[in-house]
Amino acid sequence: MTTTKQRRGRGRTRGLVIGVAVAALAGVTPAASAAQETQPTWQDCAGQGTPAGMQCAAIEVPVDWAKPDGPKVKLDLARLPATEPERRIGSVLGIPGGPGANGIDDLKRAAPGLTELRRRFDLVGYKPRTTVWREQLPPSCRQPGTSLLEPKSRKEYKAQAAAMTKAFNECQNADKTGLFAHMDSLSVARDTDAVRAALGEERLSFMANSYGGVTATAYVRLFPQRIRAMYLDGTINHADGWLNQALRAFSLQERLFTKFATWCADTPACALHGEDAGAVWRKLTRDADRKPIPVTSSEFGKGKLAGIHLRSFGFTNDPGPDNSRWLAFAEAVDKARHGDGSGFADYALGNARIWSVPGVLAMSCADDRGYTSYAQLQKFRRQARKISPNSGTVGFDGLGCAGWPLKVANPSRPLPTRGLPPFLGVGSTWGDYVWTESFTRMIPGSVTVGYDGPGHVLYLSGKKCPIQYATTYLTDLRLPKPGTICPAE
Repeated sequence: MTTTKQRRGRGRTRGLVIGVAVAALAGVTPAASAAQETQPTWQDCAGQGTPAGMQCAAIEVPVDWAKPDGPKVKLDLARLPATEPERRIGSVLGIPGGPGANGIDDLKRAAPGLTELRRRFDLVGYKPRTTVWREQLPPSCRQPGTSLLEPKSRKEYKAQAAAMTKAFNECQNADKTGLFAHMDSLSVARDTDAVRAALGEERLSFMANSYGGVTATAYVRLFPQRIRAMYLDGTINHADGWLNQALRAFSLQERLFTKFATWCADTPACALHGEDAGAVWRKLTRDADRKPIPVTSSEFGKGKLAGIHLRSFGFTNDPGPDNSRWLAFAEAVDKARHGDGSGFADYALGNARIWSVPGVLAMSCADDRGYTSYAQLQKFRRQARKISPNSGTVGFDGLGCAGWPLKVANPSRPLPTRGLPPFLGVGSTWGDYVWTESFTRMIPGSVTVGYDGPGHVLYLSGKKCPIQYATTYLTDLRLPKPGTICPAE
């Protein structure tokens, strides 16, 4: 989950917002010239920042798994071999998020904190097909399809969806890889099992993070017998459906906004101190619904901030060091109500733009992310605003995917769980715990550990307490007690 402006330390833990890094890298062959060898050839990895001992290889998988003899896509692999090979249990495969995140980069980032786990396991990462796609987007796939706004009528809803459909079609026509129509998580899960076969493992242990939970859900559907253990860190619960997951997040968001308002009332340095901060914020968003705030972003040029921009990308759950992010939020609200929306401009305009880029949305729309009708949107809007008057909104992802021109390949639906081993989940009680816990609750005997602080994908952040529980679980298949909480680090 890379967010626009995240590098500037905004510390967002809100929604599944995708950032795009466009690169002209090759990765897809036009046709299948030879069958992929079962065992790939491993060589020492090269490159700056590569951990000592890391080995690299590659496999080829079908672009379309329904046509195994058709065009292929190359997936890069990396592994850190077990440091105690005589006691080796097997392999732990990371399932990256995003979608579009690179699992090899995840492995490099996580390696320093996983030395204990590596004693008994080969740690493996791979570059999923979504990353291959992201790195070679055609120009037409990089341009926003339209300026998405919260539709006030069925006519506006249909017009936006039609604009996105046109953009998707242009993107697909420019696609030379064939991947546009095959980035659903069922396809990624089949790739994941091809990695397992290439490793020569009968069963794998997994570490899935963020959007990787959608792939994990698909893998459970297709290959439940191949799962030795499954660790979930800040994962979305695809089986629950995107709208239900959003409502869970809004419930948490409202509790944390109330916490912010209480803090502001007790903090003279807060720009809204002495006022009802919640009332000020709600008035600002309502006013922006009627008359958007003109802004100029240093990075994205001129634009307007409507209520949907503020509700989606305004408030941050994470107060930051010494409450610096909440102080900045209050100051931005105070300026915005006087016509200066600069405190929100870069982050809001950047993320809103991303959610209307067809090449970005193509990585998740086939996973059932879009609205299916204006009536569905209206119902969700009522639910969202009832649960969270301060943050409830219709969401840019659902609006963008409403124009998806292809059949939804991977619809949200109940997950068969019979015969699965217990899973271990970890999530921040300030953010993604509500998603992860809803996932593990479906799997009998599973446990979710809460992390009492902000954050997302805790093992990639080097958080020692979650990593220790993950190591014990993956090594000994031993779960902590239900209700276990890790203190903030």
